[in-house]
Amino acid sequence: MSETPQLLVMKFGGTNMGDAAAIRHSASLAGRSLAAGVRVVVVVSAMAGVTNQLLSIADAAEKGDIALANDQIAALRTRHFTAAQELGAAPDSSVSREIRELLETLRQAVYGVYLLRELTPRSKDLIVAFGERLSAPLMTVALERWGHRAHHLTGGQAGIVTDSHFGSARPLPSAAGRIRDRLSGLLDAGVTPVISGFMGETEKGAVTTLGRGGTDFSATIVGAALHASEVWAWKDVDGVMSADPRSVPGAQNIAQLSYGEVMELAYFGAKVLHPLAVTPLQDAGIPLRVKSAADPDFPGTLVTGDAHTDGVHPVKAVTAIRNVSIINVSGAGILGVPDVVADLFAALARENITLLMVSQSSSMSNVSLVILGSDEERTLAALTPPMGGRQLQVDVQRGVAVLAIVGAGMRGTKGVSARLFGALAGDDINILMISQGSSELNISVAIEGQDVDRATRTVHGAFGLDAPVAAD
Repeated sequence: MSETPQLLVMKFGGTNMGDAAAIRHSASLAGRSLAAGVRVVVVVSAMAGVTNQLLSIADAAEKGDIALANDQIAALRTRHFTAAQELGAAPDSSVSREIRELLETLRQAVYGVYLLRELTPRSKDLIVAFGERLSAPLMTVALERWGHRAHHLTGGQAGIVTDSHFGSARPLPSAAGRIRDRLSGLLDAGVTPVISGFMGETEKGAVTTLGRGGTDFSATIVGAALHASEVWAWKDVDGVMSADPRSVPGAQNIAQLSYGEVMELAYFGAKVLHPLAVTPLQDAGIPLRVKSAADPDFPGTLVTGDAHTDGVHPVKAVTAIRNVSIINVSGAGILGVPDVVADLFAALARENITLLMVSQSSSMSNVSLVILGSDEERTLAALTPPMGGRQLQVDVQRGVAVLAIVGAGMRGTKGVSARLFGALAGDDINILMISQGSSELNISVAIEGQDVDRATRTVHGAFGLDAPVAAD
């Protein structure tokens, strides 16, 4: 009895879908594995910049500027048809017709927003998901040009069924079975599925999105459902780096991370992966590999359940979230009243607001919350009504950043906090808040936003993470 062929799920991001040349190269990367007898499922992002363009189209329609919205749709039409033609799709081909129909449906959806002057979360998801819906047919053409049979599907068609939290939807337990049902037949027939990432649909068929960067999440949802050998996230970097190389020239590739470490990194600002990307893979122990499309033979970063430590570097990476705000809640009504914190959290949960850090004074006289700056208006609105009849004072400190150090080696290692705080103090950087998780995988501090690049470089060097300087 022959062994079941290896199965890989490959995700290609926006840069790797940026134009016809990039899509052709991405298809060739999938083709390398297909030629070796490996079964592959491809999950694609929108072409680079298209998601932001669709958001601006939706915003223009809501504001009544339908002319601007139509101009932007025309630009999308030109870009996608040009890519299709350069990939070899004839003007009268099925792919060209499908792109034309998708763009017409997009135009109608945008016109509906314009007529109502209302952009609901549901409408926004429908509009923004067109980026991935338009790029999947392009990847199908590219794969077929390399001699591989391929068939593209939306996230919903592929079986990704979600809840109704538009903008940040989560897969339902039934999704895994649906994905196997929808994709197994294609794979068994030797056809490569090409899935529009970032999107799914509710049980009633409404389009949902999984949040920015959600194509990573789509790929791991599919990988877990199909019991893939590995999930490969193709990027325009060598893997997960020890810091953002734009801020820290000495940043290095990290060879191996645990699921927990990569979630902490993603949560605290490392943009290489969606924060929830590894969650579907954990129970099954499926590895995730972050690889460079420019150097496909480089191993990149392997993410597994094993928290590999070298005993020398307790910290593996330094990352930061910019443009955050500190919300300070105080007042006589909070003193000695335990349920105030519960009321605060409940109010924020109802608005689906993410808390980055939380701190409460030992006297219980105030609570400090760190949130994304983009959530500030909704947070203040949620906290304005008196809670339980108690009037609270709410103050805002803007222009803040959160810096975090991450590494499983910190667990049980003495002196890590001292080295962090000493490095920041030595560079005259003021700490506004401090938080350490009980898992000891991270320590995070809130600092002035203007200091974040300097602080990142300082801390990166303090923990010996800088790449060695080559001798002349």
